[in-house]
Amino acid sequence: MTTIAWGTDALQSVPAGFLTTDWRPASTGATFEVFDPATEEPIASVPDCGPADALAALDAAAEAAPVWARTTLRERADVLHRLYDAMLADKERLAQLLTLEVGKTITEARGEVLYAADYVRWYAEEAVRPHGRSTVAPNGQHHIVTVAEPVGPCLLITPWNVPLAMAARKVAPAVAAGCTAVLKPAELTPLTSLVFGELLLRAGAPPGVLSVVTTSRPAEVSGPLLADPRLRKVSFTGSTDVGRMLLEQSGRRVLRTSMELGGNAPFLVFDDADAEVAVREAMIAKMRLGGQSCVAANRFLVADGIADAFVGAFAERMAAIVVGPPGHEDTELGPLVDHRAVEKVHRLVDDAVAKGAVVVAQAPIPDGPGHYVAPTVIDHVPADADILREEVFGPVAAIRRFGTEAEAVAAGNDSEHGLAAYVISRDAERVRRVAAGLQSGMVGINRGLVSDVAAPFGGVKQSGLGREGGPEGLHEYLQFKYLSSPAF
Repeated sequence: MTTIAWGTDALQSVPAGFLTTDWRPASTGATFEVFDPATEEPIASVPDCGPADALAALDAAAEAAPVWARTTLRERADVLHRLYDAMLADKERLAQLLTLEVGKTITEARGEVLYAADYVRWYAEEAVRPHGRSTVAPNGQHHIVTVAEPVGPCLLITPWNVPLAMAARKVAPAVAAGCTAVLKPAELTPLTSLVFGELLLRAGAPPGVLSVVTTSRPAEVSGPLLADPRLRKVSFTGSTDVGRMLLEQSGRRVLRTSMELGGNAPFLVFDDADAEVAVREAMIAKMRLGGQSCVAANRFLVADGIADAFVGAFAERMAAIVVGPPGHEDTELGPLVDHRAVEKVHRLVDDAVAKGAVVVAQAPIPDGPGHYVAPTVIDHVPADADILREEVFGPVAAIRRFGTEAEAVAAGNDSEHGLAAYVISRDAERVRRVAAGLQSGMVGINRGLVSDVAAPFGGVKQSGLGREGGPEGLHEYLQFKYLSSPAF
């Protein structure tokens, strides 16, 4: 899709009141269906784009790139400010659409809309900040001037779990930097990205600045784009396995890359912790997005001295979670995104129990259709359980106990991933030591939420490269040219 033409009646199967789109069909006329995780029923059909469509989108991005790069910083900022206002004006409809295609609760969906809009506002404000410098060389013989320039056309690949926020977190800094982009949303959740593209066009972005390519064949679409010399950057959020493949392909052309990959976050609770704080923040770290988050706490490492009290209180809170239709105001947990997610959770829990873990709590789930999984706490998880190695990506808390601080840090680092970690302790010196010792790009200290639009989001080890959010996120879309001239 080179550009998106927007009308009023294409999402025929989506309930009345939603923003609607009229997109260009795929060149072959193929479509694929989008399903509601709560009912397992189709809600819309979208174009199933192929390589020709992806290259047409890159044509548009390449054509628009020099024009958009020459716009003033204030012009770009104004577009983003208008986009921010539009997102807030349509907050409820955007939230309803997120609930429909992702299955997250309406409360959490509203939160995602605000979170996504805040990224747009942040980069609207960051767009006009100076990013170059001018100074005299140490030898006094010449001037050093650095000029920030847009990287060029970008491929932005977003995940299904927070589709609106991830689109905003990539598109907003690209637009602010003067880049054009092709956005490839996850095939499970393309609708909010299409609507986001509509809002950006309405905010004044010229055609070609952003094209949205929906497809059920992501490898077929991304391959030709990554091989095309006009593409200059790829930003991907998703699994480590897919990230490795994209890095290999990007390396052939030495593309700029930003990779926010898998996580396996440890949540360390020390025996000096405030038990109430520990449980409260554990619920946030575990149950945000129903556990379907790369920064969700996956491994709960709890000191022997506080373990029984923590497990008891945590299990009570988890068992009381209200699971049900995500559109209901009192629902606290909706369905997982599809049957594969459900099967993975069950496989990991069954493996842990078979190896000696004990299920200490489960909340009831609805009968009937829907990809529902019971919020679950399993204690005494052995070191060889698969759930300590794989992201569960669901509402399951796996607890392993430890004796010493050194054991806790070693267990926390016992993963190929290093995205987020959490530390609960009232000992300031211990917090400093442990945070320094954890191999992680982000550490939450006595809080279970680390995401912030003003902070650099990203990991180490197999959790990726680069950062999103904060001023660092804008720099990912800029390249710096050095000018040398005689001293004045």
